[in-house]
Amino acid sequence: MNADLRRLPGLDNLKGFAVAARHLSFTRAAAELCLTQSAVSRQIQTLEAQLGVRLFVRRTRRLELTPEGEVLRRAADETLGRLAEVFAGLKAAAGQARVTLSASVGVTSLWLLPRLAAFQDRHPDVEVRISTNNRMVDLAREDVDLALRFCRPEAAEGGAWLFGDEVFPVASPEVAGALPARWTAASLARTTLVAFEDGSAFSWLAWDQWLAALGLAGARPRAVLRFNHYDQAVQAAADGRGVALGRLPLVRALIAAGRLLPVADRREPVLERAYRLVARPGPQRPEIAAFAAWLQEEAAREVAAGGIQADSGPRRGAGGGRARRA
Repeated sequence: MNADLRRLPGLDNLKGFAVAARHLSFTRAAAELCLTQSAVSRQIQTLEAQLGVRLFVRRTRRLELTPEGEVLRRAADETLGRLAEVFAGLKAAAGQARVTLSASVGVTSLWLLPRLAAFQDRHPDVEVRISTNNRMVDLAREDVDLALRFCRPEAAEGGAWLFGDEVFPVASPEVAGALPARWTAASLARTTLVAFEDGSAFSWLAWDQWLAALGLAGARPRAVLRFNHYDQAVQAAADGRGVALGRLPLVRALIAAGRLLPVADRREPVLERAYRLVARPGPQRPEIAAFAAWLQEEAAREVAAGGIQADSGPRRGAGGGRARRA
């Protein structure tokens, strides 16, 4: 190694930055890291001083990454993720019961985390590690036990179908109350749209197609607020920043809590993709089988709650087949 390690920033500062960049919030980063908001802010300030660049643009009620911040976010996610995998592997080698699950950021934040305490209560001796990213991971190569992915059937060969998806516009009660029952070009001109854009060509999450279906092709909103993580878009809508396209399994709890309301009659079932659970090939340790079974129980509750299409294909166990990617 030729790099001068003395020039690298401290790991705590890099961790603080990575979590703040994921949430675009010092407050939520502090909660995740069990620190104060001021401590996270100091970590970012120290990192910016070491690098000589600004990493965030600090708006009145939100943060934005600068171009330099986006470059560092990608590198930090990759580096810290790999370190976490190595640490988890070393722990597992010592005999500790451990399960590693790969899941996208939005699914983890909005669907999995609110439920995870139930598994921990049932299996307090099992260490659960969630590897959050929006890419397809190679389970065997990256030492990941299970993957929860929103994908086509061919991307989860041998995986277990969990539940489907349905998309519709949602907003906070305050924003929803200002919208008419039927959207018009005039009402849209007074509305901010919250868009999720991470480079994926998901037509059902594209506002231009939704507006066209509502008879508003070519109409312009007051503004568009764009995010590259879905949970950030949903959080912005719940905070009253505008109207987002909600994915029913991921916003159901916020609707039940009264933080979001549907704001249009049109709903779009997602037919070509569904949430599926894929397991790394080979024998499963008891804790992995237990976690997979628990996820399928939670998925069955999601289906029972209604509003999503049923499985369109054969249901198979999460451990079958030759699937290696999810």
